[in-house]
Amino acid sequence: MSDLQIRNLRPDEIALAVDWAAAEGWNPGLADAACFAVPDAQGFFVGEIDGEPVATVSCVNYDDRFAFLGFYIVRQRFRGAGHGLRIWNAAIAHAGARVIGLDGVVAQQDNYKRSGFQLAYANIRYGGVVAAPPRPPAGVVTLDKIPFAIVEADDATVFPAARSAFLRAWINTPGHIGRALLREGKLAAWGLIRPCRTGHKIGPLIADDRAAADVVVQALVGSAGGGEVFLDVPAINREAIALAEALGLKPVFETARMYTGPIVPLRLDRVFGVTSFELG
Repeated sequence: MSDLQIRNLRPDEIALAVDWAAAEGWNPGLADAACFAVPDAQGFFVGEIDGEPVATVSCVNYDDRFAFLGFYIVRQRFRGAGHGLRIWNAAIAHAGARVIGLDGVVAQQDNYKRSGFQLAYANIRYGGVVAAPPRPPAGVVTLDKIPFAIVEADDATVFPAARSAFLRAWINTPGHIGRALLREGKLAAWGLIRPCRTGHKIGPLIADDRAAADVVVQALVGSAGGGEVFLDVPAINREAIALAEALGLKPVFETARMYTGPIVPLRLDRVFGVTSFELG
């Protein structure tokens, strides 16, 4: 029998899960831990044996209908002993009757299916070095110039639940840079770039079309001074794939976006960059 003890990670301990994710090669953002604690501080779990952390998982409840699971990691030398299943069950129980989403590694798809998850589509991480443009693109403003209610409403077209508190934290965290493109006074595209363990990640990147997305990408890359950039793209958005390829980015790895049930219809044609594989 397992002597695993499962408890909630305190907000100041979520960095443990982020560090483990970095060790797995997932390249989290430098300020991710603080942002991730915002929507559901009780949604992060650690399994310990004799006080030693051996497993983590998160299941963040965004509202009374939707949750997102991530950080499912068991340390190598403790695998195969049932610890992963126990902490997984604790996370699932935290979600209650909510529909749960996740971005899982492709190799684990069959295991997730046995837990009631069904494949929706793949997400592909693209990465590479992108040069900063010689001058800022025209028509771009800092994201804080856009009323938050407008950004929030736009985000609601691409995510299965309201995530106002998380979105505010994501936008306002020091080091996170947001840009937006206006067309005829209306929001046409917006996105953020943040420093990561390696390079920068862009996400979210939401746009009416590829041209608008490209303008915001150029502004974001320029604001970060160029360099190594990563962009997580829904594989079913062919225009997003084309944008990543035009930037000279190459596939790094792939995840399976899966859900346990139906979600509200989403405008995935507008998703040119996923916010986070850990929280959706």
